[in-house]
Amino acid sequence: MFKAIRSVAVGSAAAVLLVSAFTLTSASAATGGAPGHHGKPGPHASQQTLGTLGKKAGLRIGTAVNMDALADDAPYRARVAGEFTSVTAENVMKWEAVEPRRGTYDWAAADELVDFAGKNRQLVRGHTLVWHSQLPAWLTEDAFTADELREILHRHVTEQVTHFKGRIWQWDVVNEAFNEDGTLRDSIWLRKLGPGYIADAFRWAHEADPKARLFINDYNIESVNAKSDALYDLVSRLRKQRVPVHGVGIQGHLGVQYGAPHDIADNMLRFDELGLETAITEADVRIPMPADSTELEAQAEGYAVMLRGCLLTPGCNAFTLWGFTDTYSWVPDTFPGEGAANVLDEDYAPKPAYGTLRQTLTLAAGRH
Repeated sequence: MFKAIRSVAVGSAAAVLLVSAFTLTSASAATGGAPGHHGKPGPHASQQTLGTLGKKAGLRIGTAVNMDALADDAPYRARVAGEFTSVTAENVMKWEAVEPRRGTYDWAAADELVDFAGKNRQLVRGHTLVWHSQLPAWLTEDAFTADELREILHRHVTEQVTHFKGRIWQWDVVNEAFNEDGTLRDSIWLRKLGPGYIADAFRWAHEADPKARLFINDYNIESVNAKSDALYDLVSRLRKQRVPVHGVGIQGHLGVQYGAPHDIADNMLRFDELGLETAITEADVRIPMPADSTELEAQAEGYAVMLRGCLLTPGCNAFTLWGFTDTYSWVPDTFPGEGAANVLDEDYAPKPAYGTLRQTLTLAAGRH
């Protein structure tokens, strides 16, 4: 259904409409049904959530989910259930979580998220199957031969995708495979298995669940640059080789000090022209602390630029926030001195970015 909705033309009229959404002030966009403090919905919130508006525009609006918060924080849980139409596991589907000891699997937390999504009629993005980070110690500390490592990777991809077969909408099959200059990342996979590990992972995932949509996912590929060019070249080759790569995930981790990627629509459209789906998979916009009003407006612009890029790309079918409240943001621990990266503050009050996203979606939905 979403694909059908998005099949309308996205020419100059659509561009004008979306630019109009951006020019509305964030302050006015944040009023009228905005959520109150502590996650309590304001008037008409049920009609004006990001997820509901995204559905009208043919787009799944999702969030990464912190499972500890989902269990212990009632406002957080209510917001995840009511605001979004898709969810991504922030950590509980990564290899160190699902197989902490070789051959011993722990699916409990990931199953809980998938069950939660099912109860709330949400789709699930699986994150992630093959990555250089957050690997279990047993995998990185033992000196496996290339043949042994390939079999371990094959088993991991097959076991995980099979476990969730029929319950995952999109998988981030390979995550962060490139350096900034467009060369392949020096990971355990590249060193031992060579670049062919990427195609192998997609083939194995497709064999395990032919209906899941399979993505390659990376950061700093929002603009046309050396990294996104290299990814474009790779997926072009893989498609010609009939490797089942279905989509490109553009993470969208931005910082206000670096400016917004205003060429994102052009970048996404070239993947679209290859016949690939696209998605914004991990959107947040961090700010050097303390944040002031000018920086909050710049943050709203960053979010809006990414959303407009997605809306202007027919094959873009998901826009996922990497968390929605600053209470549980990963940013302060990873980027000392920076924070306030999400669309709601630590009291669940909306920032200008939240209103801007909602207003942009409202006007985009009005095209249909």
